[in-house]
Amino acid sequence: MKQFWGFNSFRPLQEDIVDSVIYGHDTLAILPTGGGKSICFQVPGTALEGVTIVISPLIALMQDQVNNLEKRGIRASLITSSMSYREIDIALDNARFGNTKFLYTSPERLKSELFKERFKRMNVGLIAIDEAHCISEWGHDFRPAYREISAIRQYHPETPIIALTASATLKVQADIVEQLKLKHPKKYIGTLKRENLHYAVRESKNKISAITEYCSLHKLQSGIVYCQTRRSVKQLAAHLRANGVSAGVYHGGLSSDDRKFMLESWMSETIKVMVATNAFGMGIDKPNVRFVLHFEVPSNIEAYYQESGRAGRDEKEANAIVYWEKDDLNKLNEQLEKRYPEKERIKSIYNSISNFLSVAVGSGKDETYPFDIQNFSNSFGIGIQETFYALKILHLNGSIYFSESNFHPTRLKIVIGNEALYKFQVSHTTMAPLITLISRSYPGIFDRFIPIDEEELRKRLKITKIQLREKLEFLEQYGAIDISYQSHLPLITYLHERLADSHLRINSTIHSNREKVEKEKLRAMTNFITSTDCRNVLISNYFNSKIEPCGHCDNCNQKKGVEKGIVEAILNNLPSSINELELKLPYPRTEIEKIIREMMHEGVITYHDSRYFIA
Repeated sequence: MKQFWGFNSFRPLQEDIVDSVIYGHDTLAILPTGGGKSICFQVPGTALEGVTIVISPLIALMQDQVNNLEKRGIRASLITSSMSYREIDIALDNARFGNTKFLYTSPERLKSELFKERFKRMNVGLIAIDEAHCISEWGHDFRPAYREISAIRQYHPETPIIALTASATLKVQADIVEQLKLKHPKKYIGTLKRENLHYAVRESKNKISAITEYCSLHKLQSGIVYCQTRRSVKQLAAHLRANGVSAGVYHGGLSSDDRKFMLESWMSETIKVMVATNAFGMGIDKPNVRFVLHFEVPSNIEAYYQESGRAGRDEKEANAIVYWEKDDLNKLNEQLEKRYPEKERIKSIYNSISNFLSVAVGSGKDETYPFDIQNFSNSFGIGIQETFYALKILHLNGSIYFSESNFHPTRLKIVIGNEALYKFQVSHTTMAPLITLISRSYPGIFDRFIPIDEEELRKRLKITKIQLREKLEFLEQYGAIDISYQSHLPLITYLHERLADSHLRINSTIHSNREKVEKEKLRAMTNFITSTDCRNVLISNYFNSKIEPCGHCDNCNQKKGVEKGIVEAILNNLPSSINELELKLPYPRTEIEKIIREMMHEGVITYHDSRYFIA
């Protein structure tokens, strides 16, 4: 622990989970956001012989974990849909023959014959499934490809599986166990209650002003404000800055350099408040976030719990506040209706996208294409929002894999030996500084594809970006390197050959039942917003967990105030009978009786001759 992760001890449940995995048990771990899930498979994965296969739905999170493991001296790599066949080939070979300890991949890649053939021959010590709720239709990010995981287990039936998620209802838990075919799994479920996190809901007719006022009063604190649209992000951030709040913006439309700059500025506290869409959050672990505000009502409790949970990871006091107005709920219902276009319209859009990408009928299987959704929309006259929702349905249908917010850096591998490389440098002296710099800066670049920083290389060589690209292209043409250039466009991977739209089948269960599921989630979120019950209890009940009222959310604090008023009124009207108190006081009899029982238990009042007296 200390050597690789810098910790002297585990958090609650971590040690039990690690022991379960090391002893070879299938394990289901449900730990809250910030509860240290990655440790639960990285520690045993390091200790066990062979490679650990980590299956995750989030490219950004995979890349972040690979980078962190490499920094700790633990060999890790990943396979994504943006990689070339050769890159994937080398990564799989390294996992089989090299010293790779962790191989990360998305569930969609498990279906490829290349992966299955190599996986059969690997020494696999552990299979870890991150964000395991995605396997269930009732999870908040359903991914049909997760159902393929059980199919690959047949090649390593004795290898333990650990499934991890931050939240799962009983239905989702059952789905995880069933779909992964877990054998007598050990279950470890952490508490959903965050003692240091204060939930609140505030109705406001001018949310921009309300949030600006809050941020202004807490301008020295680090915080996040979540918005549902890029427009809201830009508008709110501009208003905050105009009122003296140090605010940055983060959304999927920013370039990779801008996203990196914003994240680094926020992490270093140059920027105090990050105004962002839900694109902000993957791989982010900042302990001292003192508040998470929501400019719009989230569409479900799962998303809200995950996002609000980014506050107070240092276990100090923090606030999670949703700002809302009645029209917000109407808008969410309208958006839900738009998310499920008619089946024939989905087929038509699928056909148009395939034509735009020049994918012929009967071709395209396992091929990945960058998708410029704006250009597509302009070319075919189909709205961006309608296109996006159709892609999501096709993704859920298992027809394609749609990576809506994809970024991968430039990756490079030197493919000729040292002797040939030396001869090339001698005969091409202008290339020598670049080759020397790359080979010295990136260990392992002769064995596998390594992410390189083009901007850093350009600065150190004192050349322009265009000049650097020209040199890299020359090296590629000569056959000295293989290179995959940086990209941030969404990616579409055809999981099957392209079908004529007349032969495309949209699963009615996914199309209709999924809509029903989302409506139920929205009703639960509406109840969370409008209920007067404890916010922590509402969240826990949603995930089928039972806890006592927290005593510090907005509803609990309000009840404390009401109860204080009842106590004072009772004391001012004693001695009295219960009937007399009911007539005298403007409170329900049930509330009066409850408070009286508590006061008697605490010895504040006594009872005799059918009347209550101050003790």
